[in-house]
Amino acid sequence: MATLPKAQMLLLVQRWSVPADFKQSLIIRNIQREDLPTLLEFCQAHADLEQSPFDPKAKLERWSQCLFDPGLGIHCWMLEIEGQLIGYATFMRQFSTWDAHLYLYLDCLYLAENFRGQGFGAQVMQAIKDFAQKESYSIIQWQTPVFNQEAIAFYKGLGAASKPKERFFWDMS
Repeated sequence: MATLPKAQMLLLVQRWSVPADFKQSLIIRNIQREDLPTLLEFCQAHADLEQSPFDPKAKLERWSQCLFDPGLGIHCWMLEIEGQLIGYATFMRQFSTWDAHLYLYLDCLYLAENFRGQGFGAQVMQAIKDFAQKESYSIIQWQTPVFNQEAIAFYKGLGAASKPKERFFWDMS
């Protein structure tokens, strides 16, 4: 695993610590059905960034069934500036057997490339943290690819810690 030199990591952390331009106020809101085509575009871009395959087939239909069903406990927030969608975040409740408690699992956090490094990611993470505390979750978990050194520096700059693990997928289709 390649790591960045300490000086470069500090620069990345500082880059994400800069407050967002307050002329552009970030709006974090629940997804609406009319946002689904944009979510599809963001997911494709997110998959490309993480060097992962993405099949758009039937996503709009499945999202319509899952993202708007409050009983499933899935939260999808759209990130907006001046009427323009710039990203999304999804998270849900999970259970840790080892810790014997519920936690919040952040599945995705994505910002369009030209909106990264301006403090918006930190604002979204703070909003997710506030949500988790309000709902009495004691921990938030998420993952990022090991090669995404900028994201790793960002998350460590927030004070998050990491654990080495490999994620497996077992396709049931």
